[in-house]
Amino acid sequence: MTRRRVDLFHGTDFSVPYLPLRPSVMTLHDLSPWLDPQWQPDAGRIRRRTPLLLRVGLATMIITHSEAVRRAAIARFRLQADRVVAIPLAASEHFRPVPCAPSETPYFLFVGTLEPRKNVIRLIEAWREVRKTRQVDLVLAGRTRADFPPLSPEPGLRVLGAVAEEDLPLLYSAALAVVYPSMYEGFGLPVLEAMQCGALVITSRDPAILELSAGAAVHVDANNTRSLGDALALAHDCPQNFAGLRDRALARSHEFSWRRTAERTWEVYAEARRIFRK
Repeated sequence: MTRRRVDLFHGTDFSVPYLPLRPSVMTLHDLSPWLDPQWQPDAGRIRRRTPLLLRVGLATMIITHSEAVRRAAIARFRLQADRVVAIPLAASEHFRPVPCAPSETPYFLFVGTLEPRKNVIRLIEAWREVRKTRQVDLVLAGRTRADFPPLSPEPGLRVLGAVAEEDLPLLYSAALAVVYPSMYEGFGLPVLEAMQCGALVITSRDPAILELSAGAAVHVDANNTRSLGDALALAHDCPQNFAGLRDRALARSHEFSWRRTAERTWEVYAEARRIFRK
């Protein structure tokens, strides 16, 4: 850092330098490594190292992506509240409603990594019940993590794997609903991407997602398969009932931008420099 004349370090992987020769900022994306080790089985080093870095005050400032995670981090790690700032993420500008003809077979869409925390197995179970009486597919878009159980082929279940970002707006826009029943999130970026495309979003009651959606999504108990299935069935049977919710989702999504995220992050850098000089 001295050689490159860098005056501040921003650690986006739960870390900052052990030697506090410069001001530093740490991003705590979420608390999943500590809430359930099965959610992040390869995060043993983070689980051990990050609390130590925080306990001895090596991070001058800390950024979270939601107020929900900010409050939880302050409580768990006993942080100074004025050193922790919530800065929301944003969706890229190309996420917007795409005019498209109705799909030949309507589908529910999940976008995200296939991993235990995302609750995809329960989503599949809920969709199976709905499909018994309705012709509707389930599309899963995202890479599969090594600890996710393999899925057997079955009618109506379409596993796309990783999808290019430029192809996602059409997938979001044409979906009957975007379903994201995650057990825990630090922000919930796929929810915002879907909202920005004008999609109906069915998601969990996770605090960060509730904060993000601000009443512009359908929220269900992520642990209740029947409740999730009822929401899917209603979205299929009465799509006209959710037109107002789609409008609110679009309006809410316009409150987020990467420019605003960058500006607020720069303000945190300035505060870290000020504190370090004291």
